Amino acid sequence: MTTTYTMFSPDGSITMEDFLIFLWLMSTSPCVFRTTFHQKVVHRCLRRYHGHSPMKHFGLTQPGMHLGVVGLGGLGHVAVKFAKAFGMKVTVISTSLAKKNAALAELGADSFLVSHDSEQMQAALGTMDGIIDTVSAPHALKPLIDLLKRDGKLIMLGAPDMEKPTDLLLYSLFVGRKVISASMTGGMRETQEMMEFAGKHNISADVEVISMADVNTAMERLTKGDVKYRFVIDIANSLATN
Repeated sequence: MTTTYTMFSPDGSITMEDFLIFLWLMSTSPCVFRTTFHQKVVHRCLRRYHGHSPMKHFGLTQPGMHLGVVGLGGLGHVAVKFAKAFGMKVTVISTSLAKKNAALAELGADSFLVSHDSEQMQAALGTMDGIIDTVSAPHALKPLIDLLKRDGKLIMLGAPDMEKPTDLLLYSLFVGRKVISASMTGGMRETQEMMEFAGKHNISADVEVISMADVNTAMERLTKGDVKYRFVIDIANSLATN
């Protein structure tokens, strides 16, 4: 099996999910055409639907539950939208204070934590029913586990470096019977369910649509973190750019 994210293709190259998943959605997926989404909306929609699938699978959908979302990028911002549509209280956890306004004012999160602010993290200990961690870069997990209530769940979505194992102090899970797990993608039924839910609640990913001519500029911007929140390449120039 070759997945669309950081795996080796038959020719030896590394797969780049965003380029493949949108092509797949637009060309082969029957679920797309059964939804109420216009194709232009689908094109802007929900890369890898990680947020919806793990929330459903791990029971993190009940109104009033408190969900933490680590990282406010392509996955994180959609996870916030899903969680708010489920009626949950949402706290965004980020290393960057600059993302606070986007989290609260634009996406509707209820609170914002700067992960390296020890006072903020201390005040939030034991307050969350679950955490969706979308960050792939190496980072400490214990501070996140400590934010969970009893029986809380930390769900990893960010694909880590396969050659660098994640450090995990198991004792931090013992206290409070906490769980750490991970989620990748789901099948067609889950995809259809996600698309219908997103259509009902008017949820789509916030992206910048670019043409093939702008790819090099986009890559330069990516290295600076200057994208909100993903680039979508309109190969056929069929969509209006933002």
